Amino acid sequence: MKRVTTALIGFPLVILLIVLGTPQVINFLLMIVGSICMYEYFNVIKKICKPIQWVGYLSTVIIFLTSILSVNTIQMIVLFGLPIILLALFLHIILSNMKITLKDVAYTLLGIIYISGCIMFLGLITNHENGKYILVYSLLIAWATDVFAFWVGKKFGKHQFSKVSPKKSLEGCIAGAIGAIIVGIIYLIILNNLGVFNLKAISYLYIVIINCILSIISQIGDFIASCIKRFSDSKDYGNLLPGHGGMLDRIDSVIFIAPFIYMIITFIK
Repeated sequence: MKRVTTALIGFPLVILLIVLGTPQVINFLLMIVGSICMYEYFNVIKKICKPIQWVGYLSTVIIFLTSILSVNTIQMIVLFGLPIILLALFLHIILSNMKITLKDVAYTLLGIIYISGCIMFLGLITNHENGKYILVYSLLIAWATDVFAFWVGKKFGKHQFSKVSPKKSLEGCIAGAIGAIIVGIIYLIILNNLGVFNLKAISYLYIVIINCILSIISQIGDFIASCIKRFSDSKDYGNLLPGHGGMLDRIDSVIFIAPFIYMIITFIK
């Protein structure tokens, strides 16, 4: 009940913020979300290492910069920023007389790439010509996958899919993909009728394949988040969202499909 209630309140609120917000406002909110996710990530991995937190939090600033800088400038920042981040991280090892270890650096860098890097693509999507519609599409694919996989898996799931997440079943994973295909097609048909997209030039088979692939990637994103929790011996990333856990528990799928959706809309251009 907590899970359903949170979803019924949270999803319309998120859609409202996307519809009414400017790219700057949306990306600022994404930066806040990224910082919360980084905080939850660090809290979990503190059980197995000593993350260099200030570097991780600073990296979330790039999420907001995507709304005020050009794509070329962002690419340059990422290109030059990565060796600078590595320099800062390894300086901690040197200056701490090796009290900070390579493991600490590796887990910190993973968090920066996984959280700041992936959420950055949500910001880049927002700046697209039809960015708001594509951003909602990203949410729908990820959350439709999650909802169908959860309910079907809970009711009919018999075959465990992976030890990474023992409660997830093969039946649930298949249902999640089917659900994403159905919801994705309905949403695109609505946008086609509103004149936002022209689906006449695109095969429905092509749309089904894209929806299915994104759903699979979404589920891999969920397994990645579970994998980190499993190695850190944690159940959830937090308790911010009743019935869902932390912020990262809720958007792990969304942030992981963001880079791939951005790839698709870039190549379609």
